[in-house]
Amino acid sequence: MMPSKKKKRLHRSILLAKKIIIKDGGTPQGIGAPSIYHAVIVIFLEFFAWGLLTAPTLVVLHETFPKHTFLMNGLIQGVKGLLSFLSAPLIGALSDVWGRKSFLLLTVFFTCAPIPLMKISPWWYFAVISVSGVFAVTFSVVFAYVADITQEHERSMAYGLVSATFAASLVTSPAIGAYLGRIYGDSLVVVLATAIALLDICFILVALPESLPEKMRPASWGAPISWEQADPFASLKKVGQDSTVLLICITVFLSYLPEAGQYSSFFLYLRQVMKFSSESVTAFIAVLGILSIVAQTAVLSLLMRSIGNKNTILLGLGFQMLQLAWYGFGSEPWPKINDKKPILMLPEHIIRITFFNA
Repeated sequence: MMPSKKKKRLHRSILLAKKIIIKDGGTPQGIGAPSIYHAVIVIFLEFFAWGLLTAPTLVVLHETFPKHTFLMNGLIQGVKGLLSFLSAPLIGALSDVWGRKSFLLLTVFFTCAPIPLMKISPWWYFAVISVSGVFAVTFSVVFAYVADITQEHERSMAYGLVSATFAASLVTSPAIGAYLGRIYGDSLVVVLATAIALLDICFILVALPESLPEKMRPASWGAPISWEQADPFASLKKVGQDSTVLLICITVFLSYLPEAGQYSSFFLYLRQVMKFSSESVTAFIAVLGILSIVAQTAVLSLLMRSIGNKNTILLGLGFQMLQLAWYGFGSEPWPKINDKKPILMLPEHIIRITFFNA
């Protein structure tokens, strides 16, 4: 108990020192003191912009690669994911030295850079999406931003709020994009998505305060960045040195491995194989987003207080297996009502818990 109390006191002292430095003019940029609300606005705008392009992207992908749609989708997402894995440690280490704000600007800019290319050149659009994986680590920098301004016992809820905001951005944006595309054409949707991405960049430039004051950065203490900090494989080697961290990493890896495959191709599968309309796909995403918001906020908080962290993780993994099995064995939209147009199947996120920072 004593080491834990000392650790909490130390963390409170660090947070207090950061607030004093900011108050004394350590970071004059931005509006107000850094807060979790700044972080969720960045996440919301970025993924709202991409959510608008859900339906147009599925169409353009099929038109560009009609014979190898799923293969090319897998390659694009695979290259992007690999580059993110390789670059994430370096960007994280650099943000510790140069601050979170500059790297949030960098990651959002390059993540959203492919958006206007959809109508200019589909080939370049998908190529730039793949390469943008080098900087497509906005979530990592946002979580670091949140960690800077929260105490340890607050972080699970704070991370849950960030994840819920991501889901919230997908509740309406795909439906709005599909509706505008049907009425006014996909060009307007691309212009709107580009404008929202630019708004996100402007928000970071003008309104986002730095969460890591210059006086609190390692560079101020004469700690240079080593290759070990930037090497993603060095981090993997360290995992085995702590049995608890190793078990957590294995759990997260085995959980996200099937999820990554599902998320990268599922909506394309609904559109091309299950023959969902654009409206059905966007409605499906909206329902998942609503259920995810509930799971990430109210349900997550309730379960953590009532059954504890470990049992919450086990429950979440159990529902994840149910969700994936349901998707795997489902062969048609279900249920059907009076032999009319089938409604959506809704298995995912019934109580799907994504648990951060256990």
